[in-house]
Amino acid sequence: MLLMLLSFSLLVQAGPREQAKQMHDRLTGIPPSAAVLDAMTTHIENGDVQQAAYLAMQDPAFYNVTLKNWITPWTNETAETFAPLNDYTATVIGMIRDDIDFRLLLSGDILYTGDSSLGLPAYATNNNRHYEELEQQNIDLQEYLVAGTQSAVTGLPASATAGVMTSRAAAKAFFIDGTNRAMFRFTLMNHLCTDLEALKDTSRIPDRIRQDVSRSPGGDSRIFLNSCVGCHAGMDPLAQSFAYYNFEYQDDTDNGALQYNAAGQTNADTGTQVQGKYLINANNFIHGYITENDQWQNYWRVGKNAILGWAADLPGQGSGAKSMGEELANSVAFAQCQVKKVFNNVCLREPENTEDRHQVEQMVGNFKANNYAMKQVFADTANYCKGN
Repeated sequence: MLLMLLSFSLLVQAGPREQAKQMHDRLTGIPPSAAVLDAMTTHIENGDVQQAAYLAMQDPAFYNVTLKNWITPWTNETAETFAPLNDYTATVIGMIRDDIDFRLLLSGDILYTGDSSLGLPAYATNNNRHYEELEQQNIDLQEYLVAGTQSAVTGLPASATAGVMTSRAAAKAFFIDGTNRAMFRFTLMNHLCTDLEALKDTSRIPDRIRQDVSRSPGGDSRIFLNSCVGCHAGMDPLAQSFAYYNFEYQDDTDNGALQYNAAGQTNADTGTQVQGKYLINANNFIHGYITENDQWQNYWRVGKNAILGWAADLPGQGSGAKSMGEELANSVAFAQCQVKKVFNNVCLREPENTEDRHQVEQMVGNFKANNYAMKQVFADTANYCKGN
């Protein structure tokens, strides 16, 4: 009891200097220099807590450590934090640094690379050496990341770029083999903070479910009707947006590149632009949907998943990954997810009470009002969790 009272007393008595140090620690993972601590303390004393947070975020550790470790798990299926720097992670870091509208994360023709003055290996579509060398040299990412476009260096048409979904790292993790449903699922998990299990809706029309999904798994059609259809009826029409993408390894090493069938290119298995993987296991149910193009539709705009907050000014259908990424990124769930992820990272806990949840709602509003700038979210969160 005495220890609890002492801890409470110390928390209550935390003054501007202690708050400044906690903000810096949470945002960068390291203590501030004396000069920075003095400046942050002055800002807090003057009631300008946001300026104190932005000062902390000028430390290179915010970009090289905090953001790198926060973003990297989104780039691989096992959510490995300490995977090498890659084009996905570097691009998100650059977008945050430059206050780019974060909705472009899933649709923009965006790519951040290391400055050419560093003597790094050139960006390559078939390996990660550019980013590995950037990290090994411990280059300050705040200073030396340069904004560019995927279409300028990857060969992708600008219309086929879809933010980090068409980065090499994401393609290697989520377009490899399989049926391209992994890209959709992990995008939901990483950027809408939900998984397919939570989105099951057996009331949706199953007309776009592909042939590879058995309608009688294990010989029992009830499993399909009561379980499988709940995910696939909504997922398959949306994942059709990835129909022209694949990741192809070039040899037995880690080398390989995103491959996209542009207009005029045909796949030998399908006779269309559609990748052969969309016809995999067609004999599971030959009467199932045959993918002929990349036209997608969001069946989850109605029914229980309307709660995700789809944008009323978007049509809910289109062609290709770019427009589907816009559909996801303009949802309320996308904005809420980004704020919750920052809250967890900076406050070191989930929002756990009414006050926390109210704060998250307020930060979501600020996020939208501030053109979806992520540094604003980090500043607001650091302020909330700085101590009293």
